[in-house]
Amino acid sequence: MTIRRPHPFLTAAIPGALVLGALAGCGAAAAGSTNGTGTASTTNISEVATTVDDALADGEDYTELAALADETWDTADETSVSLDGDTATVSGDGAAADGSTVTISAPGTYRISGTFDDGQIVVTSEADGLVRLVLDGADITSSTGSAIAVTQADDVSVVLADGSSNSLTDAETYTDTSDDAPNAALFSADSMVVSGAGSLAVTGRSNDGISSKDGLVIASGDITVTAVDDGVRGKDFLVVTDGTLDVDAADDGLKADNEDGTNDDGETVGYAALLGGAVTVAAGDDGVHAESDLVIDGATVTVSESVEGIEGAHILVASGTVDVTSSDDGFNAAGGTSTTTDGTETSDDTGASDQAADATPAPADGEMPEGGEPPSSGTMPEGEPPQGGGGGAGGGMPGEAAGDFSLLITGGDVTVDAGGDGLDSNGTLTVSGGDVTVLGPSTGGNGTLDSAGALTVDGGTLLAVGTSSMLQTPGDGSEGWVAATFDTLAAGTELTVVDASGTTVAEVTLTKDTQSVVLASETVTTGETYSIQADGAEVTTVAAGEAPAGTGTGGQP
Repeated sequence: MTIRRPHPFLTAAIPGALVLGALAGCGAAAAGSTNGTGTASTTNISEVATTVDDALADGEDYTELAALADETWDTADETSVSLDGDTATVSGDGAAADGSTVTISAPGTYRISGTFDDGQIVVTSEADGLVRLVLDGADITSSTGSAIAVTQADDVSVVLADGSSNSLTDAETYTDTSDDAPNAALFSADSMVVSGAGSLAVTGRSNDGISSKDGLVIASGDITVTAVDDGVRGKDFLVVTDGTLDVDAADDGLKADNEDGTNDDGETVGYAALLGGAVTVAAGDDGVHAESDLVIDGATVTVSESVEGIEGAHILVASGTVDVTSSDDGFNAAGGTSTTTDGTETSDDTGASDQAADATPAPADGEMPEGGEPPSSGTMPEGEPPQGGGGGAGGGMPGEAAGDFSLLITGGDVTVDAGGDGLDSNGTLTVSGGDVTVLGPSTGGNGTLDSAGALTVDGGTLLAVGTSSMLQTPGDGSEGWVAATFDTLAAGTELTVVDASGTTVAEVTLTKDTQSVVLASETVTTGETYSIQADGAEVTTVAAGEAPAGTGTGGQP
């Protein structure tokens, strides 16, 4: 799961073939490629972690920052900051008020209450030690920049006081627009944790809602974010351990965007981990995006609107409930570059086929989506889903090598309703546990399941319906599976898979026109005959383990 110690894997020179092999270690598949003349090429493949502990083991540590949320303090030592219109009163050490600006210059605990109609809280603390901001009925609006701007501190803890309601709104246009200037309603240049039993409404009118240029942890609280760019962003890492987080963003909803791969100590950065709580996202681009690893374990994650729903280089879903709606790929394991069979390198952030050239592209990272407004609730981002890939290259496009990417589901309940690829990996795609339902695309150029490397289902249940285009079925090492193509069934049809005894082994209500089904489950026995039925009437029969004509298995469309 982590990006570490890449292992060169050289394929045999088999003309026109994609050769797949297994790596030792935590357990993952490796992939290489040959070009059309049979010349072997090398792809560096990382071990794929199969547990949450392994997935986060090489990451920059977030636990010390998260632990700050549990620290207690003596209220008698607090400095009081009372806001009133365009003035403020400070009682205690470490802070000073100058008109409608309060500057905090030392570690300590600062309880902030009242209303700033047009003002800022600025933290510039050079000394070692925690700056704790307790928001206790604070309503801060700025016309010049961030509502709260932490430009320097050792660590920052934002605490939402029990039962309090708080709001932060930044300027539409910032006075300081330099590269390192604050650019979010709640901004920190250093690591920050947000916690507490109160509520916080954040409105980012210029750029992001909540942003840290280091690590960011959401530990608790009832937090609502609306932003014209990214909703919640941590650079080195973004971790949610608990609380309720509701994000409406014009670009990415949640994001960890350090592209360096590792820090100076060799630890993985640019990762996101949703380890608890309830996260709801409506996004104009990616719902949840990580430059490196993306882990979901124990959280309830709902992406109601997105172009790409869940995107990262290595994605692990271990437990929890995940419900993704996307106009393009639902899950997308992609990023960086991969080597095609003609020996050239192509970015995985471009379309994977000529069809993508005519499609409406997703907004580029850091750019404002057209219109600059967050998506309205219940409305998908405008434009047709890009054909053949969009935000990341389609996993199984002809001529594309499997890269150092992975999508692994080991548990939880996962539902995907995608206009593009349902589950897309530019490397390996594995389901080894959980219940996974994919409502894939209804048009060609995309696949319900799209893997450039091994497609393996060796545990849990996978039910995937959608277009018959680019149909892939599980490969070697998978449990029993059935796959069928048929004439189009309309949205609203109840599709069932029935065994020879008349027992229904799977069923789903279609949300769009559908021409195929793939079911992998321990209840399916290879070689036995299964009936595919629509509203109780038989459509076709298939033998388990036999792919429809023209279908690829295990990552080869």
